[in-house]
Amino acid sequence: MKQKDYRIALLNTWIEKSSQRRKVINWGVYVALSLAAILALIPLISVFSFVTFRGFSALDWDFFISLPKPVGEIGGGIANALVGTAILVGFGTLIGLPWGFGIGIYLSEYGASKRASAIRFTVDLLASIPSIVIGLFVYAAVVVPMKRFSAYAGGIALGILMVPTVARSTEEILKLVPIHIREAGLALGLPRWKVILRIIFRGSLGALITGVMLSVARVSGETAPLLFTALSNRFWSHRLDQPIASLPVQIYNYAISPYDDWHRQAWGAALVLIFFVLFLNLTTRWAMKKGTK
Repeated sequence: MKQKDYRIALLNTWIEKSSQRRKVINWGVYVALSLAAILALIPLISVFSFVTFRGFSALDWDFFISLPKPVGEIGGGIANALVGTAILVGFGTLIGLPWGFGIGIYLSEYGASKRASAIRFTVDLLASIPSIVIGLFVYAAVVVPMKRFSAYAGGIALGILMVPTVARSTEEILKLVPIHIREAGLALGLPRWKVILRIIFRGSLGALITGVMLSVARVSGETAPLLFTALSNRFWSHRLDQPIASLPVQIYNYAISPYDDWHRQAWGAALVLIFFVLFLNLTTRWAMKKGTK
């Protein structure tokens, strides 16, 4: 009995030491992860605070409704750039969404074939291509034949950049749909395309919005492809086959200028762009939670 009690005491001691060690390790990992999260937030908070400090003074009602002033005159606004950015992003969305949704549906529903593997690799490769290369491609394929910069070329460039994000997010979201839902639709005698479009795709529409918003947030701040495609315009654009203003390009042009007032407006436009991207990301998080529910 004494030997048995001795073994029990040793076992209890070992369990107590092991529990203490796990608590120490757990606390250490928690502290390390907390520090990593704080370090990740420092650049974000620093950039946001600095841009807010430099650009908030430029924000007023006239800044949002006025056209840029001529060189040498103080004041003006970014109204044409805001409208131009909305046109370019909207046109790019019309191009990128059907293309991205189609690829994502194919990869999700027919992803076991060699052709699907090649398409998936191509989409991943497209996502890794620098945006300036996309701009050069659209410049050679669209701008040169048209012999002018245009909103069409800018929208096509942004649409191509949206495709990988929409395609991969669509694929992953549709894969979360249980297989028995597909089998139930087929058991009712529905063709497979109707099961995909009317049951699987429509049922996941809330979650699919997240991929759309993420892709829109990504292309909203692209500057390099627009320099080669849409160029810029200091006035209102009444035709899509002509150069058009955009917020990222206007920020770039104002930032490299020698005028202090333009620098101030560049910081203000950058603050507007940051708020827009932040709004899209918050909306994406909300849509993701709603789509999950």
